[in-house]
Amino acid sequence: MSDSCKTLYPVVMIHGMGFRDMKHINYWGRIPKVLEENGAEIYFGNQDSNATIENNALNIRKTINDILDKTGAEKVNIIAHSKGGLDARYMISRLDMADKVASLSTMSTPHNGSKTVDKLLKLPDFLIRIGSCIADIWFRILGDKSPETYKVIHQFTTDEAKKFNLLCPDSDKVYYQSFAFVMKNAFSDIFMFIPYLTVRFFEGENDGLLSPRSAKWTNFKGVFRGNGRRGISHCDEVDLRRRKFTSKNGNGISDITDFYKNVVKELKSMGY
Repeated sequence: MSDSCKTLYPVVMIHGMGFRDMKHINYWGRIPKVLEENGAEIYFGNQDSNATIENNALNIRKTINDILDKTGAEKVNIIAHSKGGLDARYMISRLDMADKVASLSTMSTPHNGSKTVDKLLKLPDFLIRIGSCIADIWFRILGDKSPETYKVIHQFTTDEAKKFNLLCPDSDKVYYQSFAFVMKNAFSDIFMFIPYLTVRFFEGENDGLLSPRSAKWTNFKGVFRGNGRRGISHCDEVDLRRRKFTSKNGNGISDITDFYKNVVKELKSMGY
């Protein structure tokens, strides 16, 4: 046990699309436990899997206000993955929460939209609607109150991203930073095999879903890679496999938990 990650404010971890914060199946794998073992106070966003940015932002606002009431803290630090970063940005900018958020760290968040989604949405609309309807039914079963997969997919286009960025400018009261990751090849993650090849065709290197261009936002910290042969996939970013990438040391990342420890340690050093 240490206090190397004991930040001034609690840390709220906000998941991306397609998953929920569940008691026994943690979206973030080993990451929360490792951060807590090093002094961090960890909470979760508890928003819907496939609700719109606007609806999820409302849920996250309630969660954060509850956390502040419970802990007596003045603010929180937010670490958000994928779409969770957009949910958080909307909450800060449009729901008057800038005074209650010290920092927002986004991991592979589609701030600039996805050129791949632009292309895929040229498929017959009825196919997209059918797939979205099936997804909504599934996530209602899992606990979503208002899944709207069809609308959410359209929120990832580059045109919608431009509108979003104008609507939700950064607050000068919040410290923002962004991170991107990439796989080394299509075989880096079997779950991301086809998505990786698709995004690679349209946008170049990516983490299986998003390119660095899409994830680059304020205080961009760069593109992070693994030490081994696999690279780092969108799933790896939240420790889906619950294990180290490799035992090798080097300039890249061997264990994603070490990456998050370093992020939180830096927030602590900055007084957050």
